[in-house]
Amino acid sequence: MKYYLIAGEASGDLHASHLMRSLKSIDNDAQFRFFGGDKMAAAGGTLVKHYRELAYMGVVPVLMHLPTILRNMRICKSDIRRWKPDALILVDYPGFNLNIARFAHRLKVAGAGLSVYYYISPKIWAWKEYRIRNIKRDVDELFSILPFEVDFFERKHSYPIHYVGNPTADEVRAFKAGTDTSRDVFIGENGLSSSKPIIAILCGSRKQEIRDNLPAMLQATAHLAGNYQMVVAGAPAIDHDFYSQFTAGYQVTVLPAGNSFQLLHVATAALVTSGTATLETALLGVPQVVCYATALPRLIGFLRRRLLKVPFVSLVNLIAGREVVKELVADSFSVDNIRMELTAILNGSARQQMLNGYEQVRRTLGSESAPDNAARTMHRLLTSGR
Repeated sequence: MKYYLIAGEASGDLHASHLMRSLKSIDNDAQFRFFGGDKMAAAGGTLVKHYRELAYMGVVPVLMHLPTILRNMRICKSDIRRWKPDALILVDYPGFNLNIARFAHRLKVAGAGLSVYYYISPKIWAWKEYRIRNIKRDVDELFSILPFEVDFFERKHSYPIHYVGNPTADEVRAFKAGTDTSRDVFIGENGLSSSKPIIAILCGSRKQEIRDNLPAMLQATAHLAGNYQMVVAGAPAIDHDFYSQFTAGYQVTVLPAGNSFQLLHVATAALVTSGTATLETALLGVPQVVCYATALPRLIGFLRRRLLKVPFVSLVNLIAGREVVKELVADSFSVDNIRMELTAILNGSARQQMLNGYEQVRRTLGSESAPDNAARTMHRLLTSGR
C-alpha cells in the first residue's frame, strides 16, 4: 500500500513516525511520502516538505506567510495527485489538513481510489465546532487519542470514530522501560550541577511560543537560581542561538533538541507551555505550571471564557475532567502568578495533590498501543476495500 502522511509540527512528526513503523510491521509493501520531519524521515520514505516550512501559528504570522502556506498546499495537492496513494493520513494540524482532506474528497468523487484517515483528530470540541461538517464529508475514518472525544463525536455529532489509545502514553512507557541513563550521567553529559534540583522549562516548539513565553518563565524563576538550576528543553527545528536573545543575563542552560523526556525524568518541577508537553510532563510524574502567553491577553481571556467550548486548555485537565494542574493562560499569565504557582508545587500538599491527579490521568488513558491499533485498523479497512 502507498501511504501519504501530513504532519505540520514536531509532535505530529513524532506520532506519525511511530504510526509509519507500525504500518511497516504489518504491511511489507508499505511505501511512504510525506510532509513531516526528521523522525518520519528516519522511519523511511520520501520527505516532500519539512514541517519547518509549515508551522505558523496565530493570525498575524499566518497572514504574513500566507503565500508560502498556499504554495505548500498547491505542492501537496499536486504531489498527491501525481503519486496516487491508497491512503491519505492526516496528523493533527487542522488548518492545513482539512483543506487537503477536502481536496482528497473531490478526487474520490472523481473516481480516485483514495481513503482519507485522520490520525489525532482535530480539537473541534474546544473551538471551531462547525468543522464537523467538513470532517463528516471529507474524512473516511477518524482516529482519536483522547478518551473523552468518543462521546463528543459519537453522541453529540453521530459520527463514529476509533479510540486507539494515546501515543504520548506509549512513548512515555517506552522511555521508562528503556532508559538506562542515571541522573548523574545525564547531568554530567550536559554540564549541569549535581547539587541543585532542576526546574525544567518547556516553552513551546515554535518560535512565536518561545518568544512569548520564555522571557516571563525566566523572570519568574530568576530568584531561585541560588537553590535550583533552570534548564530549557530545546525544541526540534529551533536553532540553539535563537534562545540566546532571551537567556542572556540569566543562570540557565539550554539543552539540545530531543532531550525533553530525559530532562523531565530528572526534574523536580516544570514550567510548560500548553500542548502535548503538559501530558508528557504529567505522565513522567513532574509537578508543573501550565503557562501560555497570548497577544491582547485581556481580550483573549474574555473571549476564551465565552467562546471556548471546554473549561481547560491543558490535556492533563481535559483528560481528568477537573483541574489537576494550574493553567496560567492569557490574562492570568504573569510573572507573579508563575512564581506563586511554582512555589506551591515545589513543596507541600499542592505537590502531592497534583501527583495524585496524574495517577487518574494514567488510568483514564489506558495501556493500549495507539500506533499499533491505528495501523491494524487502517490496514484492515484498506485491504477490505473500505
